[in-house]
Amino acid sequence: MNPIFSPSLHRQRHQFVIDFVRKNKPKQVADLGCGECKLLKQLKFHRNIELLVGVDTNGAKIKKMMHGLAPLSTDYLQPTYDQLRVELYQGSVTQRDARLRRFDLVTSIELIEHLILTDLERFASVVFGYMSPASVIVSTPNSEFNALLPGLTGFRHSDHKFEWNRSEFRSWALKVCLDYGYEVEFTGVGEAPQDQQESIGFCSQIGVFHRLQGNDHCNALHGSDVEEVFSYTLVYSVNYPSLHDNNTLRRVLVSEVLHWAEHLKNRWMEEKTGRTNGVLPHRQTEQGALEELLSESPCTETLDCPVDYCDRGDDEEQEGAELLWANDPQQESGTLNRYVLVPLAVLWSCCPKIGELSGSLGNLRHLLMDHPRVKLTQDGSSLLVKCEEQDPDPVDGGLEDDEDFLAVQCSHRAEPEEDWEAYV
Repeated sequence: MNPIFSPSLHRQRHQFVIDFVRKNKPKQVADLGCGECKLLKQLKFHRNIELLVGVDTNGAKIKKMMHGLAPLSTDYLQPTYDQLRVELYQGSVTQRDARLRRFDLVTSIELIEHLILTDLERFASVVFGYMSPASVIVSTPNSEFNALLPGLTGFRHSDHKFEWNRSEFRSWALKVCLDYGYEVEFTGVGEAPQDQQESIGFCSQIGVFHRLQGNDHCNALHGSDVEEVFSYTLVYSVNYPSLHDNNTLRRVLVSEVLHWAEHLKNRWMEEKTGRTNGVLPHRQTEQGALEELLSESPCTETLDCPVDYCDRGDDEEQEGAELLWANDPQQESGTLNRYVLVPLAVLWSCCPKIGELSGSLGNLRHLLMDHPRVKLTQDGSSLLVKCEEQDPDPVDGGLEDDEDFLAVQCSHRAEPEEDWEAYV
């Protein structure tokens, strides 16, 4: 049967949740009955969310679709300060699990109609009583709308245990509020024809529950020192790369430092050797230009930095912050100099991103110290950059060797075609 809504009703339900997330910016979100994880795949892009959890009884379905929640390559190449952890559990909404308590938002999209009435009572006790989230979004079919669905006889899905009209849903929702200390507002998605909207309502009716301020019903029922229960099985978990992680921060910072150090060295050497767009005058070789310049300038003589930088730190740190020649500390005395010293003060001042990532010149030095890709002077004040022509370090910092990067190179399976219920 062709869908009768555009966009399809399941997309409208998901969009309702997304609009709620955009407006209220919850940090911890759980989707009960997450199924193929379609809603979670959209929510992961809303980086105000720090913990995104899906729960479903069908562990095989979760395992099949979970790779779509893995970080993208761009998340590793351009990490931000946003933090996100994704967790998927196999479990029933009628069972308690302490890991899902006190979330900002819990969603139950077209789930409760699949529960027998005794399980529905347990659902209310677990979600509103034990989990006690700040907000809950519950959607369920509106049986009054069924008369408008062509060819439909009986329930919309063979697994439905009931389908409520608006009055029945309202009665259940108000009882939940009374029992567990919530308030609710009613709305829906999938509008009826304009002349029937008031008499029939939405195709999917939605209740948005908000925990009343000062409601400690969860602790009153179960006690703050109640034994924690872990009845769900963790199927999948992943932490998205974040600059709050020191290893990620250091990797990104080192890539920026190496990139800018190479850039500054090349500009400086162009001035000193007289190159124009990488070409030496009079067909002079790079080796000959270096030998001529070094024969005229002692290796300890400071040379002007070709880049102006602003005063952003300690004057003593920046005093004498100029590029200069240096001998390779591992070569024998008298050999040709092969390094340019790029002071960290110059890097910190020239590149705003380096300053933002490190926070201070001292912290920049600390983060670079002992890193295998960085060669610092003995006092740690400058970076040693080779004079020879080199390919600049890639901005991605060699992520192909990162285990985290390799983890995202997985196949994304196509989602199966949806049944009729997915549209209504």
